Amino acid sequence: MSEITKKWYVVRAAGGKEKKAKEYIEKEIEALGLTDYVSQVLIPTEKVFVFKNGKKIASERIYYPGYILVEAHLTGEIQHIIRNLPFVSGFLSERSTNGKDKEPVPLRESEVNRILGRVDELATDDPETITPFVVGEAVKIIDGPFNGFEGNIEEILEDKKKIKVMVKIFGRKNLMELNFAQVTKE
Repeated sequence: MSEITKKWYVVRAAGGKEKKAKEYIEKEIEALGLTDYVSQVLIPTEKVFVFKNGKKIASERIYYPGYILVEAHLTGEIQHIIRNLPFVSGFLSERSTNGKDKEPVPLRESEVNRILGRVDELATDDPETITPFVVGEAVKIIDGPFNGFEGNIEEILEDKKKIKVMVKIFGRKNLMELNFAQVTKE
């Protein structure tokens, strides 16, 4: 039997329900024994760190909200099965002149490499940090030798994940460089 050629397609999913849609696709394909035709279902995500209450919390953010990538050999049957699953609204395709969907358009190899390369890169790189502070904001030091002191943010050093805080110690103002995790908002 000849090798089945598969291409990457984009499936539109209900916003916020990408993971559920992915589960439905995987379960249905497996239940019908069509794993030879659909090899991968992927939701591109990125890891981000958010600081809440002075603690660094890791979370995952969907890189393309509302979309799922599917590597498949789309026969009419497979296309029909995927389109009719819960939380799936169809494939990304061109529109014909009468307003109806045409055949799903596969992603170009360069697009796939860029997206998959981005996913791999995000898995190995340090996650992006969302800076929860603004210059001039009042903060309280919660860690280190100056625990309990209060001050105002003078500068944010995002590349180092640090902030410079003007703290009044014994009646005198001092500029201190602190990690994001060492302070909390007032």
